[in-house]
This record gives sequence, structure tokens and C-alpha cells, in this order.
Amino acid sequence: KKKKKVMTDKPQRPQSIDELFQRAAALAGRTFADLAAETGLQVPKDLRRDKGWVGQLLELQLGATAGSKPTQDFPELGVELKTLPVTPDGEPLETTFVCTAPLVNIQGVQWTTSNVRNKLQQVLWLPIDGRREVPLAERVVGSAFLWIPSEQEEALLRNDWEEHMDRIALGQVESITARQGEAMQIRPKAADGSALTEAIGPEGTIIEVRPRGFYLKKDFTRQILQRMFM
Repeated sequence: KKKKKVMTDKPQRPQSIDELFQRAAALAGRTFADLAAETGLQVPKDLRRDKGWVGQLLELQLGATAGSKPTQDFPELGVELKTLPVTPDGEPLETTFVCTAPLVNIQGVQWTTSNVRNKLQQVLWLPIDGRREVPLAERVVGSAFLWIPSEQEEALLRNDWEEHMDRIALGQVESITARQGEAMQIRPKAADGSALTEAIGPEGTIIEVRPRGFYLKKDFTRQILQRMFM
């Protein structure tokens, strides 16, 4: 009986966007169990306690280096990796985390140098089978695609970012809701309410709140998918 090949070394970092895309394209149709066996990872029963597991698996397969640093996943190529759980019809099943939102020391922050823009200037999207009824080990990776925001998409993102940042600067972080923003929302990002961070309060004082993150809305990612695959 042939033994399964296990990656003894991490894959080398891809040297070009073409090489990265070829690697990502080669994952299409492969199961998480198969990819996990190669990388030496255990497949969890479900993702409730292991939310970042699929991302970690695919980063290992593709040779990503950034981890949770505030740079892109492939900084030398200027590419961010994003997984997107979808239905068989290509409907996004959840919002997409972009990065943590800065809540203090934000004087002079601008869209052009923001972490959101840096993360989204070129994205390698990996749609993945998001069906809850299919065991995680049997779910498969979909067809990868590279996305650079169109002028219109960037204008939408910029507008949302500026409105969210204005509210944060005015001490209104606690009143920002997930409904605000056309393409991108801000909402709490923490497993529970015990993790707190500093933010600007209504009177300009410093208050403690749950950390916030920027997330792409499902309608926005649906439009990206339609633009790429229709």
C-alpha cells in the first residue's frame, strides 16, 4: 500500500504571481483531507473552534509567509490570500474579514496608506465548499482567481472606509452597526466579550471596547464572483 506523501519541508515561497496562481489553480477539486494529509495537519471535526483552520491549510500549501502580521500574505508579490466559503451555486456564505480597524491614534490616516487598501489591492481568492452538511474532510477547494478592484469597486470601498473612520474619530465606535457601509462593514472581532481594546469615546476620552474588524459584505463578494465567472 503506497504511503501518502507528506510535505517534509514547507513549500518555498512562490517567486512570481504566475507561480502562485498555478499552485492555487492546482488545488481545485482537491479535498481538505487530502491537502491536510500532505501538510501534516489534523482535520478538525468542524470549524466552530477552529475558524482559521482552512486558511492555515491553504497558506501552508501555497507557501504564504505573513501569518497574522498586518502585511499581505505574499508581501513580496503584493498579494493577499482570501478564502471564501460558497454554496454550489456560488453564493458567498459569510462576510470576509479584511483586517483589524484602528480605534486610537488615527489622526492623519488616509485611504491611500490604509491597511484595508494595502490588503485589498490584489487578492487571490480561493472559493471553498461551504456546505455545512458535508463533513469538513470531504469538502473541496474551488477555482482560484486573482482580483484587482475596479475603479468603481475601489471608490465604494474608499467611501465606506472614510465613513467608518470618521465615526471612529468622532467617538461613535459603539454606535456603528453591521448594516452601515455598502461594500464593507465594521463589527466586533473577538471570540468573546472579554478581549477589550482602547478606542476614542464620545467625549474624546479613551474608552475600552471590543476590538473591531473590517469585513467585506456578502453582496460585494457576490458581485466580484459574478464579474469573474459570468
